[in-house]
Amino acid sequence: MTSKTETVCPSCGGPVSEADRFCEACGTELPQAATPNTPALDTDTEPTVEITTAAIPEADPAGPCRSCGGTVGADGYCETCGTKAAKPRDHFEEQPAAWVAGVCDRGIRHSRNEDAMAIAADEAPGSRALLVVCDGVSSSLDSDVASLAAARAACEVLSAGHAQGLGTESSRSSAIAARLKAAADAASDAVLDSTSPDSPNPASCTFVAAVLEDGLLVAGNVGDSRAYWFPDHAEAVALTVDDSWAAELIATGISRAEAESGPHAHAITRWLGKDAPDHTPRTMTVQVTAPGWLLVCSDGLWNYCSEAAPLADLVRQTAAGNGDEPKATASALVDWANAQGGQDNITVALARI
Repeated sequence: MTSKTETVCPSCGGPVSEADRFCEACGTELPQAATPNTPALDTDTEPTVEITTAAIPEADPAGPCRSCGGTVGADGYCETCGTKAAKPRDHFEEQPAAWVAGVCDRGIRHSRNEDAMAIAADEAPGSRALLVVCDGVSSSLDSDVASLAAARAACEVLSAGHAQGLGTESSRSSAIAARLKAAADAASDAVLDSTSPDSPNPASCTFVAAVLEDGLLVAGNVGDSRAYWFPDHAEAVALTVDDSWAAELIATGISRAEAESGPHAHAITRWLGKDAPDHTPRTMTVQVTAPGWLLVCSDGLWNYCSEAAPLADLVRQTAAGNGDEPKATASALVDWANAQGGQDNITVALARI
């Protein structure tokens, strides 16, 4: 997305940039040299951007090792294999109501979790839910900070309004779509606040949000994070269209399998960030009249099952094996994606309607 000076990892020789903190090939932490435009970075220092992280649990130094299941010592390292303990940001869960939940996970290959989510819901099942997912762009600096700040800011804006009592479905849909645009604006501002003005690779991330209010479902996106509606006994619906190189190839008639397996499959054409060409979300509205699953996710999940119909089958089967419980189902879907290789960060947010 942004051009960067390329160098190589001192451990494996893989290509890295001056702005990278970790090698994407082997996960080695890279030395950070100060330059006139790029201050030295301390990867053990918490970000200075003020964001709400109340839903992210504190680290448990005595918890099991993520790599081998051994005991993690007081120094934060596994006493069996020596692996450094996972950070709270590597894996966190949210469940604002019994029927809505989400799981955000680092995956297997990446050295940090650049995905983020923020969700909210009323207690009454099927009444009102807000699901936001942002996926930080790996080639940008502090994308993990930016994505979390963006998701939180967007959810706060979405939570501030309600389209109930506005009359027609069209007027309610328009009101929610306007709120989605305002949420994307707030998310964009949060991303801008998360990066240095002089950064050679300004922080950036994708954005997708779905709003369910009294039977009306509106989704909007910027980038390639997605939203789906999976009715129990009807055709699966993709609520978003990717802003990506692959989506443009598909529009020309190239098969989805070919487009999404090419060298630029995950190159996005729109995003949130300082260098973004446009961040107005495209929206889609559906009327929910039957039971089903609302899914909002990052490409860490859909990359292994992109078509709406088979992904719907996967969600339904996984849910059936977990008692239709949203958090258990989301967690099982994350486990499934990791079992496929876990090549990217994975976020799964679900509402059972």
